[in-house]
Amino acid sequence: MNLVFAGTPEFAVPALKALLDAGHAILAVYTQPDRPAGRGRKLGMSAVKEFALEHGLRVHQPVTLRPPRMAGVPETQEQFSGKSDSEAETLRALKPDALIVIAYGLILPKSILSIPRYGCINVHASLLPRWRGAAPIQRAIEAGDAKTGVTIMQMDEGLDTGAMLALAEIPLGADDNAATLHDQLADLGGRLLVDTLAQLARGTIIPQAQDNARATYAAKLKKDEARLDWNTDAELLARRIRAFNPWPVAHTTLAGQTLRLWHAYAEARAPSGYPPGTVLTADADGVRVQCATGVLRITRLQLEGGKVLEAHAFLNGRPLPAGTRLGT
Repeated sequence: MNLVFAGTPEFAVPALKALLDAGHAILAVYTQPDRPAGRGRKLGMSAVKEFALEHGLRVHQPVTLRPPRMAGVPETQEQFSGKSDSEAETLRALKPDALIVIAYGLILPKSILSIPRYGCINVHASLLPRWRGAAPIQRAIEAGDAKTGVTIMQMDEGLDTGAMLALAEIPLGADDNAATLHDQLADLGGRLLVDTLAQLARGTIIPQAQDNARATYAAKLKKDEARLDWNTDAELLARRIRAFNPWPVAHTTLAGQTLRLWHAYAEARAPSGYPPGTVLTADADGVRVQCATGVLRITRLQLEGGKVLEAHAFLNGRPLPAGTRLGT
């Protein structure tokens, strides 16, 4: 097919590579504008742009895809009489069979959605209608889902509400964190997308409407979510630690310093009599901390200004005697 690709982060790169490897023609790549990054605040390009330039693909970086507004006309109204919708015109001139959208980050207006022959096709990192929204990978881990996967979806004007073209699922393991699951789903999405496009070309796919009554929303992550409250169940804390790895990273405090927690397990234990946030034991097996219910065994942690360490290595430099309090 003749395709246009729209994506921004690393998650979208495996799918773009899979499309090229399968022989599809990528007419253009749309990605977010370069933005300041790092301590020096130098302009940095997206992972998709880097890949596209390495492979000689044409790159577009519009600030918005919305048509220009007229004074006094509601933003939701699609009539822009007398104004040129240049992005829609640019896309229409390319005559794409489909526009592939993966974590692009810009809203696609109706004027864009209707252009490609097969419409706009999205790769979403969840089993829709579960976890529509910005953070499906993290929310699936946090909720303790037994499985997750990817959905190939025909985009409409709603938030991840379009008809489903294909799904593929994988089990969600006890050691999976947002980083490892991200990589698994990115690769799975690329493979499923290529297969779905082949079936579309053959006319063998029947789109399936989502059951809106079963929909859940994956809210965007916020930094303040990562501060752990020890007056919580140990199982939920363990899931949040995995969900917030590698960002924003779960943390607490130790003697006034930030202590970041990278991996942990929940253990069912009888109440110790100590208040939540109290270290019960600390050895090579991990740092066990009393929670509202159960005990959290922390196996990878990082003190402010230090390296990420396994529990035994951390304790060599910073012993944590029983009774030490974490958090406030």
